[in-house]
Amino acid sequence: MSEPSPSIAPYTTALYTAAQMRRIDACAMARLDITGLALMQRAAAAAYETLRRRWPEARRIAVLCGPGKNGGDGYLVARLAREAGADAVVLALGQPRDADAMQARAIWQASGGRSVEFDSEASLPEADVYVDALFGTGLARALDGAAAAVVAALSQTRAPVLALDIPSGVDADTGAVPGVAVRADATVSFIGRKRGQATGAAIDHCGDVELAPLDLPDAVHAEEHAGAHLLRIEDLAPLVPARARNVHKGLYGHVLAIGGDAGMGGAIRLAAEAALRCGAGLVSVATRGEHVAPLLAARPELMVQTVGGPQELDPLLERATVLALGPGLGRRAWGHALWHRALDAGKPCVLDADGLNLLAEDARRFHGNAVLTPHPAEAARLLGVDTRAVQADRYSAALALAERYGAVVVLKGAGSLIAAPGRAIAVCPWGNPGMASGGMGDVLTGAVAALLAQGLAPYDAAVLGVGVHALAGDVAAAHGGAIGLVAGDLMPHLRAELNGLAHG
Repeated sequence: MSEPSPSIAPYTTALYTAAQMRRIDACAMARLDITGLALMQRAAAAAYETLRRRWPEARRIAVLCGPGKNGGDGYLVARLAREAGADAVVLALGQPRDADAMQARAIWQASGGRSVEFDSEASLPEADVYVDALFGTGLARALDGAAAAVVAALSQTRAPVLALDIPSGVDADTGAVPGVAVRADATVSFIGRKRGQATGAAIDHCGDVELAPLDLPDAVHAEEHAGAHLLRIEDLAPLVPARARNVHKGLYGHVLAIGGDAGMGGAIRLAAEAALRCGAGLVSVATRGEHVAPLLAARPELMVQTVGGPQELDPLLERATVLALGPGLGRRAWGHALWHRALDAGKPCVLDADGLNLLAEDARRFHGNAVLTPHPAEAARLLGVDTRAVQADRYSAALALAERYGAVVVLKGAGSLIAAPGRAIAVCPWGNPGMASGGMGDVLTGAVAALLAQGLAPYDAAVLGVGVHALAGDVAAAHGGAIGLVAGDLMPHLRAELNGLAHG
């Protein structure tokens, strides 16, 4: 089996909670003997540099400042814009309550800057760029009152928006958006990345996220184990199974894909073909008899067997090293019987689709040899909650699933999460909206199963499978766009991406 990948990522890809960021800020001030205002000035300089680089022609800058430290950053951004000759105005949402923010406002006022109190009856000032400095990482509730009104007004403008640290209205820890929230074109994340920037609803609000380390030494992050990190290409490449020249197909495992009840042969075909494309030495399919001829005609490399019941599955289970269980399986007697027989074999497996729905009805623990790949609705059924609860805190949901079922869990969606007991959560930064189409999950099931069959540990197989699947989707979308992308479009790119990682 492969060695597990490192749990601790470099701070540049680590994803921190708001509480961790507060401790890192305090550590930075103590170690460097600098003030909170000095950190604000560094943050403002980084934000203004991003603004000028992205929108060099902007001359009218409107900065929306809240009462906390985030507002203090905003006052100093406005001052830098004014000093550079821009027409800068601050729209203030109340008076600063933080001492550093009070100083920042005083600096802005001393420079001759003007502030306008927000009036919910008035429209926002015209601007070429708006800067969202209303609320920072400490806000974990829906916006209301004047705050909600100003964000609603901002949504009606056409000018780009730059958010400081996190768009206002987005939960910095979870990525949930419980009410109205700023939709930024870009977000500057100070010192470290925040968990909420990387998954769920937040992805549509953060835009492009840039990390601004503020020239702080790496040591200020050393005492905080983030517990979550963004995947990098550098994380995937070492996981690709190496291949010698003197080999044979038996060295790369035998995947048995089980599923395809009446009318659902396409799902099991996609999973099985993905397993081939991701390097499994042999792939068998256990399915309904009506699907055998079409599958063999479409993909003769597959070994397709009619399985009418659990007894007929036994010889196939004996030969298999890994199971891909669930695509098109259904929840009727046939699928239920095969599901029980397959899991009772105790072999490493990947469960998706109805394999997960049956697990929700008949729970069992897997003791580390399974990968579960639920979308949010399936995750909700597995946890006995509703989908909204899962999406409100995807990190907690993924960890809860991993602990409850003793398995590696891939919680699919924007910013897919890979969780396992005792491991850092890996977050996939790739993928595109075109992948929200039928069959994509079946392809992922086959990809992960193939990597398990080639000897990767379940966590590593999930990490590499999710990464390659998303990268292949991005390449496929680049050839024609995301709209109309179908699961079969990924097949040639799965192979290309894996080989590119192996040799690049």
